[in-house]
Amino acid sequence: MEELKVRVELLAGASAPAYQTEGSAGADLCARLEKPVALAPHGRAIIPTGIRIELPGGFEAQVRSRSGLAAKHGIACLNAPGTIDSDYRGEILVILVNHGDDPYLVSDGDRIAQLVIAPVTRAAFSMADDLSSSDRGSGGFGSTGR
Repeated sequence: MEELKVRVELLAGASAPAYQTEGSAGADLCARLEKPVALAPHGRAIIPTGIRIELPGGFEAQVRSRSGLAAKHGIACLNAPGTIDSDYRGEILVILVNHGDDPYLVSDGDRIAQLVIAPVTRAAFSMADDLSSSDRGSGGFGSTGR
């Protein structure tokens, strides 16, 4: 598997993004907290990671939910996948939401999300007075069946 070089700056006490297996597509992101954050049922919070990255042009980093947290506790990334642009140099923050009925405590060092690096294609948008037809047409939500 080809590796892309991504520069990472760790703020005090932060953990580097880490792949858990050889075949992992996403590297785990850990919470960097001075004190635990209680996520109320159906509540949300912005959780810092203590990580800043420098992506090469033509790439993005996608912040995604961890399946185990979602399945066991109803914890997910609210804006998933969240996009980190190649020119962003600030700390990676993760918006967590508690879809469950019980409070969930996020502690320093907890694995809270995963980071997937992906290539980006920029579009050249051209204005048009009309568009070509398709089988689907303008059918929206639910228009293709169950």
